[in-house]
Amino acid sequence: MNPEYRLIVFDWDGTIADSEARIVSAVEAAVSELGLPVRTKEQIRDIIGLGMRECMDVLFPDASARQRDEFIEYYRKHFLKKAESPVALFPGVREVLEGLDAHGFLLAVATGKSRRGLERELRQSGLHPIIGVSRCADEAPSKPHPQMLLDVLELAAIEPQYALMVGDTTYDMQMARDAGVDRVAVAYGAHDQSRLVEFDPVRIIESMGELEHWLLDAAQTR
Repeated sequence: MNPEYRLIVFDWDGTIADSEARIVSAVEAAVSELGLPVRTKEQIRDIIGLGMRECMDVLFPDASARQRDEFIEYYRKHFLKKAESPVALFPGVREVLEGLDAHGFLLAVATGKSRRGLERELRQSGLHPIIGVSRCADEAPSKPHPQMLLDVLELAAIEPQYALMVGDTTYDMQMARDAGVDRVAVAYGAHDQSRLVEFDPVRIIESMGELEHWLLDAAQTR
């Protein structure tokens, strides 16, 4: 671990926001409306974190271009049906992010959501003022490609060794590894811990509170 981390980059869905049920429900509804073969909840959970087109690549690799476009349209329609009700944050997340911000860490988000979707949820959650930099799947290649995270580093003017990626999927872990960034795996999200450890995270956390204590303890050793 580097005690001089300055930038903490968070995944959104499954790490900050407890949005799994809403995502799964919207995918199931879109699949049904298109008349595509049913996919299990486990199969859908596995694609959380990818951009929507990449989700189709995994779930329906033989789908036509029209079906891909229609899937994205239907998914957004069903997801937005519940968008007036804010997605819940995981317990302690708000307090941890506010605490890290108060201690001078720069906070960022790298997400498979669209820019419009992230901005909506940042506003609804009240976290917009403390997220200094963000990058979305419609602005860079989808995870696990490292470009999204590299863009965040450039926007924040932070070298990779001073950044930390926090995420719940192998896509987050691979993206961070390939960008040369240390990573913390969240054990309460979409992907099992047994898969996350393959990417050599510097720590695995069961709650966001663990992250805050760990970072602040390390900062005191500087």
